[in-house]
Amino acid sequence: MATTKKPYRACVGIALFNSEGKVFVGERIDTPDAWQMPQGGIDPGEEIEKAAMREMKEEIGTDKARIIRIAERTVRYDLPENIASNLWNGKYCGQEQTWVALRFTGCDKDINIESFDLREFNAWQWIPFKEMLESIVPFKRDVYEQVIEMFDDIKLTD
Repeated sequence: MATTKKPYRACVGIALFNSEGKVFVGERIDTPDAWQMPQGGIDPGEEIEKAAMREMKEEIGTDKARIIRIAERTVRYDLPENIASNLWNGKYCGQEQTWVALRFTGCDKDINIESFDLREFNAWQWIPFKEMLESIVPFKRDVYEQVIEMFDDIKLTD
């Protein structure tokens, strides 16, 4: 009997750049030493822009940012089986992400990773965009390589 692959969860990823061209990463509260940029599900009928701002507010406590660009293509990743079976009630095999580059318009004190009941992050930092791969969980590194490629041309003035 052939198995049918589960669908991908529609998701938005957020590459939040500060004025120095560094990006926001948070250490996952459930996986010490695993860092990632904010991301989250897109609600049915929700526009990408609204999803990005909502997820940013939920995960880092602020929406003080302006959109620079929305990626022209989506990126997919599969979750390891031990994670996929426990996450989202086992409904999805992974995520299909639309990435959004944003310029942070606030200041560091506006960031509050404890602002939402279901915290995602234990800690946060600004890191050089092209150096973040070292901190990303292995199964997401291919996605992050693609994100770096898509937004590599973003300048400090964008």
